Amino acid sequence: MASVDNRFRHRDYCNGIPPDPELERIAEERELGSRGNAIGVERTAKAKIPEAYRYSNDEGRLNISSRLVVLFPLVDHSPKDGLINYEEMSNWITEQTIDKLNSRTRRELAFYDKNGDGAISFHEYLPQFSEEDIARNETGHGQAGWWKQQFTNADVDPNGLLNFDELKDFLHPQDSSNYRIQNWLLSEKMKRMDYGRDGKLSFDEFLHHAYNIYKSYIEFETQGVDVPTAEEKFDELDLDEDEVLTVEELRPLFQYLNPGELSHAQHYAAYLINEADDNKDGFLTLEEMLKHEYVFYTTLYENQNGDYEDDSHDEL
Repeated sequence: MASVDNRFRHRDYCNGIPPDPELERIAEERELGSRGNAIGVERTAKAKIPEAYRYSNDEGRLNISSRLVVLFPLVDHSPKDGLINYEEMSNWITEQTIDKLNSRTRRELAFYDKNGDGAISFHEYLPQFSEEDIARNETGHGQAGWWKQQFTNADVDPNGLLNFDELKDFLHPQDSSNYRIQNWLLSEKMKRMDYGRDGKLSFDEFLHHAYNIYKSYIEFETQGVDVPTAEEKFDELDLDEDEVLTVEELRPLFQYLNPGELSHAQHYAAYLINEADDNKDGFLTLEEMLKHEYVFYTTLYENQNGDYEDDSHDEL
């Protein structure tokens, strides 16, 4: 596999997507406690996740080798042959990522649902904005109209409330399949590329912005083989052949221009195999994972030390 640049390193690229659900939940329990919503968070986490603490030493630090021994057979199952391939690693991390997104959404719903109706209104989630703020509809980043637009995009019903699935889309828009959310994210991205301010991308604008982002991902995915040139990709996207790209024509690049945690998970799987696969056969043995154990757990150690940050709002 081609060398991996910093885009795919776990600290900068996949912070918060470790391949261990038990330690991830501990980090989220601690984050919850930091918001004043739990008492004795460490005790609560231990009670809820006893297995994770069975593999900690007296100082509370994880015994990495023991934990990897436990995780290996959980990941190695298709086929169960003593080897972990990309598909197995990707499926495992994707499953844990989905679980994390659902867990975070449940936590946010419980925290902000003040009247207990199982849904969240705009004012429950963002009480700092008055009716006057909303009426002004100012759409600069972080202003009332900016938030209201995203809330409206997620409110599929539309009934003015976000249920669990709608709230998950609102909190994690890059991982949403909601057409309006994807379209809004692409429009916002295009604004930062569209120097001509005509709502479209010329070839030069595409070349210096969207293509460079796309290229960095596709080179990693294909190991640098058969990467389309900027001209080839532009022509492929320009369906009406008018020599500019609209938001709709950019949609095939959505996962590259707005990568979410599910997209990150797939690339993280490739990164882990690339880093630990000593004989470059495309598989990981338990021995290889143990030899490179800190590749798998540096992020978890950072989380255990209190560096975990809830990025749900930052994604918006």
